[in-house]
Amino acid sequence: MEWTLILVLFLVGFLGSFISGMVGIGGAIINYPMLLFIPPLLGFASFTSHQVSGISALQVLFATLGGVLSYRKSGYLNKTVILSMGISVLVGSFLGGFGSNLLSEHGINLVYGILAIIAVILMFIPRKEIEMSANDQISINIWFAASLAFIVGVSAGIVGAGGAFLLVPIMLTILKIPTRVTIASSLAITFISSIGVSIGKISTGQVEILPTIIVVIASLIASPLGAKMGKKTKTPVLRGILAVLIGFTAIKIWITIIKSWLM
Repeated sequence: MEWTLILVLFLVGFLGSFISGMVGIGGAIINYPMLLFIPPLLGFASFTSHQVSGISALQVLFATLGGVLSYRKSGYLNKTVILSMGISVLVGSFLGGFGSNLLSEHGINLVYGILAIIAVILMFIPRKEIEMSANDQISINIWFAASLAFIVGVSAGIVGAGGAFLLVPIMLTILKIPTRVTIASSLAITFISSIGVSIGKISTGQVEILPTIIVVIASLIASPLGAKMGKKTKTPVLRGILAVLIGFTAIKIWITIIKSWLM
């Protein structure tokens, strides 16, 4: 592997994981299109959608682990939210990750594009910000939250994502969980989810070892740095960053899907 490609993969992993720790997502929504489009744009051989989803799965696993460790003493990791949604998303993500091997590349991209559109819609639904201090109690419908998490897990497992790019809008808009609790707790939920996704991807041979190691190293460095930045950033800014990222990614992936249909 050329050193320039190693550098590109490291920078992609670093950027995705920094933003991951900052806004409470696993980073796949950023890394998936970047890994898919940037290497061939720079003249390197392109990764397939299956390979990219495999790399993204392991990147999310380690990026979210780094983020959770940074938030462990913050008081924003809500155990009820994490357990009720984490177990469901783990089961769903394992099923999605294992079953993704049965889909074509166009099928994986289509699932990703649909998820991104749903996430964009949820992010732009107006909501009043709920202010709270660390360790304040939160009341949610556990079964409803678990059902939503299972659906997200299956869908996100297909594309090698932990599902946070869809879980975060759901937690903010539908479950009405405060932003900082959502960011911290979604990292923990996504870490649990990514365990199932990673097992599914590895067991079906969708993980490229060397590119994955490079991206994972970048994740371990960048995710805690992003989490520290997120703690100091105002919540409207965090929501705005997430909305822009999801919106841009949705546009990009749908352009690719439409082009594939026209060919």
